[in-house]
Amino acid sequence: MHKITIDPITRIEGHLKIEAQVDGGEIVDATTHGEMFRGWEIILKGRNPLDAQQITQRICGVCPAVHAQAATLNLDSALNVKPPENGRLIRNLMLGANYIQSHILHFYHLTALDFVDITAILQYKGNDLKLNKIKAWVKSEVDSGRATAAAPFLPRYEGDYITDTELNISAIAHYLEALEMRRKAHEMLAIFGGRMPHELGIMPGGATMKPTVDKITSYASRIKELQSFIDNAYLPDVLAVAEAYKEYFSIGKGCGNLLAYGAFEEDVDGKKKLFPAGTYIDGKVGTVSPEKIAEYVKHSKFSSPSGLHPSKGETEPEPEKDDAYSWLKSPRYDNKVVEVGPLARIGVTHLTKANEKVSKLVNDTLKKFNADVPALFSVLGRHAARAIDCKVVADRCAEWVMQLDPSKPVHNKVEIPETGNGMGLTDGPRGALGHWITIKDKKIERYQCVVPTTWNASPEDDMGQKGPIEQALIGAEIKDPENPIEALRVVRSFDPCLACAIHMVTPEGHTLSKFRVL
Repeated sequence: MHKITIDPITRIEGHLKIEAQVDGGEIVDATTHGEMFRGWEIILKGRNPLDAQQITQRICGVCPAVHAQAATLNLDSALNVKPPENGRLIRNLMLGANYIQSHILHFYHLTALDFVDITAILQYKGNDLKLNKIKAWVKSEVDSGRATAAAPFLPRYEGDYITDTELNISAIAHYLEALEMRRKAHEMLAIFGGRMPHELGIMPGGATMKPTVDKITSYASRIKELQSFIDNAYLPDVLAVAEAYKEYFSIGKGCGNLLAYGAFEEDVDGKKKLFPAGTYIDGKVGTVSPEKIAEYVKHSKFSSPSGLHPSKGETEPEPEKDDAYSWLKSPRYDNKVVEVGPLARIGVTHLTKANEKVSKLVNDTLKKFNADVPALFSVLGRHAARAIDCKVVADRCAEWVMQLDPSKPVHNKVEIPETGNGMGLTDGPRGALGHWITIKDKKIERYQCVVPTTWNASPEDDMGQKGPIEQALIGAEIKDPENPIEALRVVRSFDPCLACAIHMVTPEGHTLSKFRVL
């Protein structure tokens, strides 16, 4: 029996540790540890409700737009206001830009190096200036003999990296191009949001920026470039990785249940969405009932009561709590463990037949690998779903931007009530995100967030059910306990964002047990 500890896991957002027991070359038990205290809800108490959409964006610099969206939907609900058509479209365009950059970031800059061999660049014999600069840099770094040579690409775990030199070099070229594509996506968000990260373009009742012809054409030109990159680089690269690692369509299944709140309103009432809300639990498709959400804390470092609905949630830290191993709570839906994220979003959309384009992309991908729907519940299934998600959003953004009318308003007037309650449910790049607010004396009395990675990286709950990532790790083959690259491929397929799930430094006295940079 071997015990594996990876702490911290790098190439994710935030601080995450995993511990796994390996017996006979297979993970037989696993725990995920959120390593920092979550406390944004405490900061919000007593503030003007309008502050929420700005403050909650500071939870994360990678996906702030979805926190702005959830906080604004939360206030739309509490203030009983809806956006005009332009406001709806601008919200979608800003969120869409954030989706695109986040998905490109995840595949190329966070997870591709689990498969791509960066040292293959040393075999490059072409004339591309950028690739030759990378080649020269890698060679000089490797020759230096320093322990941190070629960081952040090296050192790394040894493993079965791609051996096709041309495929590796193509992926490295796209890695560099993806940096530029992410910049363009940030610029798209800033066109209507004023800046990125932490945009200023959204507010209860709509948006803040009027859509001029210049803004429309600037956004349209950039989205066209991104569509080309997605079609000609991102999607083919995901398929190429899948071709090289077909076994990962059966690795990292997880809990097998899905939850999506839906995203991108297609009407001002929010009744129709590009990606619908829905569940897939115990093999059955269902609708979302928010009252079925509860957060458990048996193995979380909180003294708050367990099993509370987020609207009644409390955040009382207890760092030395017995049997607690994470600063994440354990959200459950109808007492079931559910996975959220692109797999849930695309899976629910496909299984409910809500979007023909999504279903065609899913079916074409599965057909290419002679696979069925169960193969989606896997490491490669998550990567494929994320790429499909990115394409569908980009293509729709190209249509939404042309529907803007510069002569029409972008927001409706709002007033803060003396008292009120709100709920904002949406899907971010990493999945289902919920914000809840209670207003008293025109101030925030209670504010709670349940973020995607809290669902996915949650610890064991009061019923003895392990979280989605924990379940996905169990059963994974580990060829070499000293180089557990397989475990990292499973974890990173979820695109965890601990910056969202856990938000503040640990209280004095809490120490990290081990650091192993990967």
